[in-house]
Amino acid sequence: MEQRLTVLTIGARDLRRMREFYEQKLGWKPVAENDDIVFYRMNGFLFSIARKDELAAFTGAPLGEQPSFTFGYNVRTEQEVRDIHSDLAARGVKITRGLTVPPFGGLFFYFQDVEGNILEVACNPFIPLDANHDATGHKPIDHIET
Repeated sequence: MEQRLTVLTIGARDLRRMREFYEQKLGWKPVAENDDIVFYRMNGFLFSIARKDELAAFTGAPLGEQPSFTFGYNVRTEQEVRDIHSDLAARGVKITRGLTVPPFGGLFFYFQDVEGNILEVACNPFIPLDANHDATGHKPIDHIET
């Protein structure tokens, strides 16, 4: 199996509210949709949101209430992080951790969608981005204390 993903799907208790958040607050545009699922084209993969009960039935696995993942959105400059933070705060998005400068440099913040999924916006000096803003790898971090 190749080391890649083509679709990342999360389950939603209320698909309509989730769509409103991603489309109205973040400005994303769907590429396909029906009553049970919506797809958004990302940089090289699809992100989808499915009705949680339908996703659980389809996968055969129960889906818990708490998310155990984050989505990362990396940008090139700290000013971009500040601008996005200001824009999302003005739109009433719940910021869970404000602008933070980590010990290794850069700048980040975290926010939640309407069902508590955590998203990060970051300028991380260890994640190089190509001309399309896609991550091209990760610089070594074995020297960073946790």
